[in-house]
Amino acid sequence: MVRSAASFQERWPWLGPDLQTLRDTIRPLPLPADRGEPITIDLDSISVGPGPGAGPGPGAGQGAAGRGGRLLALHDPPTTGPAKGLVMVVHGLGGSSGREGVRRQALNLQQAGFAVLRLNLRGAGPGRALAAGTYAASCNADLLPVVAKARALAGSLPLFGVGLSLGGTMLLNLLREQPQALDGLVTASSPLDLAACSQAIGQPRNWVYQRWLLKRLVAQTLADPFGVSGQERQALLLGRGPTTIRAFDAAITAPRWGYSSVDHYYAEASPLASLLNDQSPSLAPLLLVHAADDPWVPVAALHQLQSRLNPGVSGVNGVNQRGLEVCIPAKGGHNGFHGVGDGPLGSWSDALAVEWLSALVA
Repeated sequence: MVRSAASFQERWPWLGPDLQTLRDTIRPLPLPADRGEPITIDLDSISVGPGPGAGPGPGAGQGAAGRGGRLLALHDPPTTGPAKGLVMVVHGLGGSSGREGVRRQALNLQQAGFAVLRLNLRGAGPGRALAAGTYAASCNADLLPVVAKARALAGSLPLFGVGLSLGGTMLLNLLREQPQALDGLVTASSPLDLAACSQAIGQPRNWVYQRWLLKRLVAQTLADPFGVSGQERQALLLGRGPTTIRAFDAAITAPRWGYSSVDHYYAEASPLASLLNDQSPSLAPLLLVHAADDPWVPVAALHQLQSRLNPGVSGVNGVNQRGLEVCIPAKGGHNGFHGVGDGPLGSWSDALAVEWLSALVA
């Protein structure tokens, strides 16, 4: 049986939203050596969707995506036996294929018999040198070639996705354009409303988080071996650079991906409205996991979705006729979920994703 939201209990001493969020930073995991097989994926040089200012939807891909390049992914085989499916794991803002949460989730999937493809998005981690620019919450021009490669790797096996934080938002936007791109998707702590998320991370209580994220994003952008424009460099200069995630998105993300403004970007790249209104039965089964005390990403959008799709259900799992499940534990922080009974290299949400995907296979 797949565990319910009510089954999550915080593990001492990781009590409260901030310690849950920061656990892997405060006490790094003793991860084994990364033995993933590097795979490079060629990107189309032709962008997807309309051009700048023309109202790009989830397929918008002007700007950074128009420069082509390659993405780097790491392929991990299952620990024992033949694979029962391939799972794409996509990192969040400022992350990469080597981040603790990505590695931990991948190890748990491997032990459960899944092959894993850990993606580095445009400009991220060890793939920084392979493509110009940076990624966005809606970057289907980059993800569609990745899905094609993953389908080829999977062969006759099902292809699933696990998106952590902003990585889940990207995969939800992918399914808006291609509902059958994946055979199932789990998201953990993923923003559904980017404007609300930007406002939340900008609150005074989150100034340390925002500064940490901005430092990583600015460094990632300036490290582009293909160069940055003079206007972009001026916008990122120390002391005069963006002081909020919203300001970074206004100066870098929105124009690079063909949006007329940061508000335009946030509106078009937020999957909430689509999830609320789309009744298509062809959408892949979805599990959206989100802690009610997430300090980065407000839970209100998840409650709104849960209320619309599962009337009368509050705070616990509920599956509607489209196979969409919303799971909202009371605790867990942002992509934390460090619970009682976790293994040394796992978390409650890691195990939940494994159980749910295994049930789909079964």
